[in-house]
Amino acid sequence: MKKAITIIGAGGQMGQWFSKYFADKDFQVTGFDEENKIKGKDIIQANSLVGAILKADYVILCIPTRKTPEIIRLIAKEMKRGTYLIDISSEKAKTVPSLTKMPAKINPICIHPMFGPGVKNIKGQNIISVPVKDAKKELTVAKSLFEGANFVTIDAAEHDKKIAVILGLTHLLNLVFANIISKDEKIALTEKMSGTTFRIQKTLAESIMTESPELIETIIANPEIRRVAEDLWKDVGRLLTAVQESKTEEVISYIKSCQERLSTKTDLDTSYKKLTKMANAIEKK
Repeated sequence: MKKAITIIGAGGQMGQWFSKYFADKDFQVTGFDEENKIKGKDIIQANSLVGAILKADYVILCIPTRKTPEIIRLIAKEMKRGTYLIDISSEKAKTVPSLTKMPAKINPICIHPMFGPGVKNIKGQNIISVPVKDAKKELTVAKSLFEGANFVTIDAAEHDKKIAVILGLTHLLNLVFANIISKDEKIALTEKMSGTTFRIQKTLAESIMTESPELIETIIANPEIRRVAEDLWKDVGRLLTAVQESKTEEVISYIKSCQERLSTKTDLDTSYKKLTKMANAIEKK
């Protein structure tokens, strides 16, 4: 008998990805989405939130983080005993407390897939596992659902701090960068004049802009991003002031310190070679 899984938010980009992934794994997939159209001929479309989860063995929440705690509260008491409720949100400080308060009959799984809907194969992709009640059991179930993925286990507080840099800072910088180049009335000339660094940065910014505004807002709304963003603003201001005041040695010292710290953690020459390969790959498209 097929295992039944319900995707809440099945019409969104990640919801569509999970729907296809589990359909291909021979699960009976039910989808529910109040805002987006559900695609896929193999997906059973539910007419109500509660109706979608009554017979499910697994329920995955592919919805904005701000909605997740309330949805957990609404459906947990209605789900059948032994069901696994899976949260994939990017901000765990808001969702873990809700998962902890669920009835004992429901098993929480708190993960954060570190890949987007364009991924074709789960093998080698990173998934973060955040313990809720039984870390070993929860990780075992997650690994059985996503065989071949790389798992990293970390607590909710540390997760949000790391994600502030991994996703929050990168999305914030690229959002502003995208906004600036979107106002360039001579973008064709800019591109014609550009070098490797700009082409890579532009491609990255544009790819992030394919994500939904709601997802981007959720990512940069992580309270932990304020700490790293304040460091960013402080250093940008410091560097601009130093340049304007012709404090060349101060700027060079800042750059050298950064280079020295990074070189102890990574091979900068290898990174440059990777950049060149990325640029060449882009040019071939």
